[in-house]
Amino acid sequence: MYPSQNDIHTYTTDGHPGPVPVSGIPNPSPTQPYPHPQAPYISSGVRVRVPGKWSTGLCHCCDDVANCFVTCFCPCITFGQIAEIVSKGSSPCAASGALYGLLAMTGFACLYSCSFRSTMRAQYDLAESPCVDCLVHFFCEACALCQEYRELQERGFDMGIGWEANMERQKRGITVAPMVASSHDKMKSNAHACMWNFGLLLLLLLLDRSCATASVISLV
Repeated sequence: MYPSQNDIHTYTTDGHPGPVPVSGIPNPSPTQPYPHPQAPYISSGVRVRVPGKWSTGLCHCCDDVANCFVTCFCPCITFGQIAEIVSKGSSPCAASGALYGLLAMTGFACLYSCSFRSTMRAQYDLAESPCVDCLVHFFCEACALCQEYRELQERGFDMGIGWEANMERQKRGITVAPMVASSHDKMKSNAHACMWNFGLLLLLLLLDRSCATASVISLV
């Protein structure tokens, strides 16, 4: 006369089959657990800046091949650009680069450049790694300059236009995407590097001519 207990179909309030308590009142809570929220997706191509750490490693010179090439053959260009940004315009690129080139002939350029690395670390609270600044510049001068150049680029500076132009762009609300350069910017940077190389060659020729003239005068 009455259906057996096995024939009774039990349903929850959401319409899905499920157990019904003995009281006969269906359980309003869903039988399926809520899914756990997923962690936000972060693209692998986006660098996450960690406080106190450099954005790139000391030996990651090939992250910017053009800068690596310029720094290897004419480090005074890269140093001049770094010095102007780190000193906030008080040490112009041309003057700093020329002084670096003269000190490079004596072998003491690393002592001059390591002071700007220390200043840069203090400004951005960067770690003194992989060792003290003077040793980094003494043993890995080109790698240190490349790392400092990339760090300033990563923080939004356009290294090819100097401190004053960067400040003007920031006042107008124009920012530079880190480590991304258009073909026009690359051409402008390459042209700037060629001009620096040409100027350095002229400087070296003049110094060589002066030394040759001085030696001839001393013999006479």
